[in-house]
Amino acid sequence: MNEILLLAGIGFAILLLLFLVLKLKIHAFLSLLIVSIVVGIVTGMDFSKIMKSMQDGMGNTLGFVATVVGLGAIFGQMLEASGGAQTIAKSLLKHFGEKRASWALVLTGFIVAIPVFFDVGLIILIPIIYELTKQAKRSILYYAIPLLAGLVVTHAFIPPTPGPVAVAEILDVQLGWIIIMGFIVGIPTAIIAGPVFGRYISGKIKLNAPDYFADAPVDQEQEGLPSFRTIILIILLPLLLIVASSVAEVLFDKGLLQNESVYQVVSLLGHPFTALILSTLLAMYVLGIRRGFKKDELMQLANKALGPAGLIILVTGAGGVFKQILIDSGVGDMLAEQLANSAMPPIVLAFIIAAVVRVVQGSATVSMITAAGIMAPLIGLFDLGQADKALLVLAIAAGSTILSHVNDSGFWLVGKYLGMDEKQTLRSWTVMETIVSLVGFSLVLLLSYFV
Repeated sequence: MNEILLLAGIGFAILLLLFLVLKLKIHAFLSLLIVSIVVGIVTGMDFSKIMKSMQDGMGNTLGFVATVVGLGAIFGQMLEASGGAQTIAKSLLKHFGEKRASWALVLTGFIVAIPVFFDVGLIILIPIIYELTKQAKRSILYYAIPLLAGLVVTHAFIPPTPGPVAVAEILDVQLGWIIIMGFIVGIPTAIIAGPVFGRYISGKIKLNAPDYFADAPVDQEQEGLPSFRTIILIILLPLLLIVASSVAEVLFDKGLLQNESVYQVVSLLGHPFTALILSTLLAMYVLGIRRGFKKDELMQLANKALGPAGLIILVTGAGGVFKQILIDSGVGDMLAEQLANSAMPPIVLAFIIAAVVRVVQGSATVSMITAAGIMAPLIGLFDLGQADKALLVLAIAAGSTILSHVNDSGFWLVGKYLGMDEKQTLRSWTVMETIVSLVGFSLVLLLSYFV
């Protein structure tokens, strides 16, 4: 009976969360806090214990996430302000040529979304899509879908984008492992959802660049923009440092790296805090000061970046509160026992939870955090290594990408910029998102048999 009550409690909590967000339009940050208190009360926790769990959950989560997301936002803002995204797109298009432009665009989206939020990357690069559409006389989807696929895949699967960073912290996973697994899963997923699907759907839906954006200015010359090599090196620096730290830890644990001083230095430089601090300072100098930005302008760019970052940080912190309440109330242990007695692998359960929340309430971030909070108490039961837990993060990311529709802000953003009605957006954008989800999850499942 006690297990039934606990299970009913978590079911009621999820329904309440969806009701608050969808029906009452209460922000996800406040809704998650309310639901956490309700779960604590329903499961019989002392009121003082509920408050302590909320404080611990918020503090433990934000100690890491706030720093990484904040630094990543400033880093991405410098790339945007300097014209680095345009540099990447134009350089790749020049080398690939018009016939292989779709491959250049999926690669552009894949690279740009590492430091830049999805919607920002789309807005920065959409004029290039318009220009290609006018020159080649093709459907705009032939070029837009590959770009969107690259942006979506990286935004969902590869840190330091906020989603995987938040889930990694809740599940206690090293970012280096997620980066490695994210690239392995993300590259083939982006190809299938991008150039392959883009070629198909552009033959079914013929669309010109929308009139109200068709005349958007596109710089034809690279002059005045930072070099392609510079941008790539700056973007890859934090990823390489973080991955190097994870590799060094494995080598040190296995005795293949015996110099402890070297290990300590690599670990320090490869910690996400240090890696992003160094990369952000480098970006501010190379893309800012050396290109004529004044100190006050750099300060304004940093302030601009931290606005949307603050929203993500608070929602993530509330997700940490939800996780802590589940653990301290005993619901997590009960779920662990139930899952242990079932035939469902944790990686499948994680995907299903994220997918259900995503379809019902729309936000990929909320679905990822909700799924991570529910899965966090189960991790210890299965004795998962870092690589296994990284795949669990990617399964959640895949679930949170599925079936974007009218309750997702991305659905309307993409439809507006590509000049599509709702039916066309469902046939193109929604299907592309679902391909990313299903292909990504299939690859995660495949990798789980070899890890």
